[in-house]
Amino acid sequence: MMMNQTLSKLNELKLLGMAHALDEQISTATHTHMSFEERVSMLVDAEATFRDNKRLQRLLASAKLRETACVEDIDYRASRKLDRSLMATLAQCTWIKHGLNVIMTGPTGSGKTWLACALGNQACRHGLTVKFMRVPLLLDELAISHGDGSFRKKLMAWAKVDLLILDDLGINTLTATGRSDLLELIEQRSGSQSTIVTSQLPLIKWHDYLSGGNPTVGDAIMDRLVNGAHRVELAGESLRRRKQIDRADHA
Repeated sequence: MMMNQTLSKLNELKLLGMAHALDEQISTATHTHMSFEERVSMLVDAEATFRDNKRLQRLLASAKLRETACVEDIDYRASRKLDRSLMATLAQCTWIKHGLNVIMTGPTGSGKTWLACALGNQACRHGLTVKFMRVPLLLDELAISHGDGSFRKKLMAWAKVDLLILDDLGINTLTATGRSDLLELIEQRSGSQSTIVTSQLPLIKWHDYLSGGNPTVGDAIMDRLVNGAHRVELAGESLRRRKQIDRADHA
């Protein structure tokens, strides 16, 4: 009876991991040889693990990563020219805590989005907030927010995210408003929060794309986004095409 009351109180206190672990200890005989201190330690560890897992689930749900990817599954075949040392450094996520950026470029299908999502997943596992956005949709949302008066609120919400993933820069034509909004977002994040940008455009073409006849804006975005950023340049055949060939071979 007393143990049932204890379990009930643990659940009321939202100590769900500890309650589950205690129930397991009660229902099995494998813990009877352990000391009181050891059993209490196991209960505390179970609660910590439960909370870590719940937090990870919340962070991943909020991130809305486009791909289910993790750094352990990165394809390092020679044709991709991925630097293992750089990726190991990025997987530690210290660059995010220092407010540095990552620029990923490469042809269609080279795995830029997948790799960015793998780093986003890793950031969530480190307890950091992440948000994935395709650049065209982000600019559309900001354009709409000018009309309904939510621009500043939306901008500040994205500015506070530890890691913002901007996917497919350069896939659409930038309007003057879009260019200005992008600069404002980058400015709000510069030096404190990190951003991953993926693009099919080689970096040498970014300034012309971002300028749109206004080199001052292009200079400002490049200065805040690219200077000091880690560079990942992907190469090789399309991974999508390779998967299609592999599926056909095994059909």
